[in-house]
Amino acid sequence: MLSVPPPNVERMTYRDVVSRQVLVWACTSVGARMPVAMAPLALVFLVRERPGGYALGAVLAAAYVLGEIVGAPVLGMRLRAEHARPQLVVGLVVGAAGFAGLGAWPGAHPAVQAVLGFVAGAAPAAVTGGLRSLLTDLVPQRAVAQAMSTESMLNSGIWAVAPAAVTGLALGVAPYVPLLLAAALMASSVGGLCLLPSGWKAEDAAGEGERPGGTSRTRPLLGIWPVYVTGAACVALMGLSELVLPALLEQRGIEVRWTGPLLTGLAVAAGFGAFLYGLRSWPGLPRTRSVVLICAMTACVICVALIPDTAGIAAALAVGGILQSAALINRNLALREALPPSALAAGYSVMYAAGGVGYAATGSLAGALLDTTTPSRAILAGATLTLALTGVGWWGEV
Repeated sequence: MLSVPPPNVERMTYRDVVSRQVLVWACTSVGARMPVAMAPLALVFLVRERPGGYALGAVLAAAYVLGEIVGAPVLGMRLRAEHARPQLVVGLVVGAAGFAGLGAWPGAHPAVQAVLGFVAGAAPAAVTGGLRSLLTDLVPQRAVAQAMSTESMLNSGIWAVAPAAVTGLALGVAPYVPLLLAAALMASSVGGLCLLPSGWKAEDAAGEGERPGGTSRTRPLLGIWPVYVTGAACVALMGLSELVLPALLEQRGIEVRWTGPLLTGLAVAAGFGAFLYGLRSWPGLPRTRSVVLICAMTACVICVALIPDTAGIAAALAVGGILQSAALINRNLALREALPPSALAAGYSVMYAAGGVGYAATGSLAGALLDTTTPSRAILAGATLTLALTGVGWWGEV
């Protein structure tokens, strides 16, 4: 269980996070996560010049995401907290090999490419949970919220840079270059991981320690399903607005080329929101803060669906990004409070998979709704579904 925060917790600053090991962690995290952000778009560019290239690219991207969804919980639950490094290294090496195979044989049969994409997504899928557990072990207990805000800012920067990097390299050099770069980045993260501790502390409060593969880990993971539901709802809501944005701009008579700048603004705003959240402590329980933030975020997405001009849509997306980063940090804090230390890495991995499920479901929902209704109504339907999921998650946590 977490200890009661000290009375001066509101005075904690980002200085508590700054250290040489955290800097090494950040470089390692960029190498491990940049390929994840690059992969879906890179796979589309890899095959777009083939007959039916865009459809094939969507299938390959789906295979990659499916690998993440399967690999995150399966491999995350097998991580041994105090000696996780060998497992994380193997995952990164195999993932780098999958990316290298895709880049080295761009003309391979689609079935081979789908298998390589699945491997590239599945093998390193537990690394996100492992790196988050390492980070929270590298900082003082009082600075966990600041550490998670720092991680969220780093992720926002990665997701802001990745699309531009993929587009520039694929169109300016060659379609396979982004995947070779992804392989090199993921391989480089292995070196950084070797400079970090081999694992993290995981002694449970009851003194039971870890029981690999036993019910001591599985039962609490299943018991916090409401956290996964609201986390998935949060990702799915913004994912829906992102995926429907090009069609919405066309509906409003706005040039589709604004999609890129608007999504970049969303990512930058999310990083800014994470920074603001880590500046101080906030009143209330994580579950209460999450509900308030998700409801406010839903209001922003509704505004995106209703506002007719570019500036208004940009502002609504930016505010929604700020709220989303704060909501996701709260979901991770709620997960941290609900799980014993030995199950945290597995819990973070399951949360990662839940977000992938939410995003994949959002893509399917968007495709189905756009065939039958307008983009703005599709967004409103997604917002309604998100509110329902949030209510279910809140009820389950209470």
